[in-house]
Amino acid sequence: MDFSVESPDVGHRKTQYTIKTKNVSYVVSPTSCKFGWIFQKKVNPTLKKQILRDVNCEVKPGEITAIAGPSGAGKTTLLEVLAGVIPPCRVSGHVLVNDRPMTPTVFRRVSGYVTQEDLLFPLLTVEETLLYSARLRLHGGIDNSKARVQELLAELGLCHVAGERIGGGSHRGISGGEKRRVSIGVDLVHNPSVLLMDEPTSGLDSGAALQVISMLKSMAENHQKTIVLTIHQPGFRILELFDQIMLLADGTMVHHGSLDSLDHRLKSAGHHISRQVNVLEFSIDVIETLIPESKTFDLIEPKREPESDCIIQDCHLQYANSPFTEITILSERFAYNIFRTKQLFVAKIFQASLVGILLGTIFQNIKQFQMQTQIGFFAFNLTFLLYSSSEALPIFLQERRILMRETSIGAYRVSSYSIANTLVFIPFLFIVALLYTTPTYWLVGLRAKLDGFSQFLLIVWLVLLMSNSFVACFSALVPNFMIGISVVAGLMGSFFLFSGYFISKNDIPKYWIFMHHLSLFRYPFECFLLNEFGGSQGRWRCVERFDGGCLVSGEDFLKKENLKEVQKWYNLGMMLVFIIGYRFLSLLVLSYRSYRSRN
Repeated sequence: MDFSVESPDVGHRKTQYTIKTKNVSYVVSPTSCKFGWIFQKKVNPTLKKQILRDVNCEVKPGEITAIAGPSGAGKTTLLEVLAGVIPPCRVSGHVLVNDRPMTPTVFRRVSGYVTQEDLLFPLLTVEETLLYSARLRLHGGIDNSKARVQELLAELGLCHVAGERIGGGSHRGISGGEKRRVSIGVDLVHNPSVLLMDEPTSGLDSGAALQVISMLKSMAENHQKTIVLTIHQPGFRILELFDQIMLLADGTMVHHGSLDSLDHRLKSAGHHISRQVNVLEFSIDVIETLIPESKTFDLIEPKREPESDCIIQDCHLQYANSPFTEITILSERFAYNIFRTKQLFVAKIFQASLVGILLGTIFQNIKQFQMQTQIGFFAFNLTFLLYSSSEALPIFLQERRILMRETSIGAYRVSSYSIANTLVFIPFLFIVALLYTTPTYWLVGLRAKLDGFSQFLLIVWLVLLMSNSFVACFSALVPNFMIGISVVAGLMGSFFLFSGYFISKNDIPKYWIFMHHLSLFRYPFECFLLNEFGGSQGRWRCVERFDGGCLVSGEDFLKKENLKEVQKWYNLGMMLVFIIGYRFLSLLVLSYRSYRSRN
């Protein structure tokens, strides 16, 4: 795509863009047997649904163009074609930007696309939300980003709520209209010349909706931006702000022009428009009478350019920051979200301390219990630790949706997100492990040596990191929370079954032995046993007595379980392998998802 592309830095002269489509049609085949994005099967390749039919249109800088029509008319699909979300290679016809074929990966970085749903972090403030977006997408450092954010806050009319949290769900925050303006601001930080929005007034009252459209009108006129949006039943005052109206019916363009020309067409067709009904609303009601008069535009044929030019531009605009800077910014943002999420941070800290004390008082002075009770303590201890990380699943799922949007526009690398996410959880989970281990270890009366306590703390920390990595991996795979929690719980139960606690390794059928090696329970469980019953002191400890004498020592018990001292380091190594392996799998899945969203 050989159109001039300016750096997103604020203050540079911005290129103006005219977007055209010529005879664009879009067809989809229905699918079934969906499991997220993994399993999809075509029902019947011959049963295809035509979404767009020979659509010709043109949107110009300095104007607001509204795409309207009844439900199912193809409004959002046309907007996605114009935004490059649906690549031109998947549609018939031509999509042109400044009379050149569109290259979506380049165009999406010099434009802004605002979805109907507000994808924002509820616990960040308005200013923080815009600032992190600016730091990730702008060159020039944090000072340049702060200056741009202050401009945006004034332009969007958000100065009075700059310090308020976004809110959502159980968290109170800003109003719906203010939230919608923040969503627009997130895609305006790099000062794009093209802004495309899917129903920006959806869910807003008439006053908030008018405020949003008035703000967009001001941007179009003052900054010569090309603004396209879909709209559903706008009011009279909003309708007057649109420069061009595109009216779709069943994927066909039935009108493309001003509101006055639409009014003239309706009157020429013999329709009488009541004063209580606006022109656009009336035209949708009688849209069948307009279809035969569909208008066609004579657009310039696309001039194909060598693909190498597109590749060079794509690489140049790839990312605004180095990987290290991206990791720093994303770590800071993720840390804010973690520490402000009371259900995760405060609850996790409180849970670790409370359960640690509870277990300590239940199994106090464990040496007086039978061996099976002592082993049961380690099993329950491990079960609690592994299952306790599942509450991070909704946070990972929320982050994933924002991640897909941000990486699809080249804000940062997927690898930077994965590393930042891991780095934030490492110290957080160490604090949790310390608060849990301290009361548990000493109240229960485990091996009273500092090295024993240190190794127990290390094992607990690695277990929490391993469980967290496991949840992060499957949060990248599953489509929603319900399926995610079912998959995580089911696999955790399977790992516990094959850990060697319920059934020994020798009794596991050969065709199931692989589950024993993949079990997240096995390696830390063996580490707990070796830490307590191994070493110079543990081997002589009596774990089972009879008539005042020692029936089974620690050394005898470990021999019976085929556990050797050297296995402790092997098991710790395997836990590290699981931590890194699940994180790497998560990175691969997220990278593939991001690739699909970009292409």
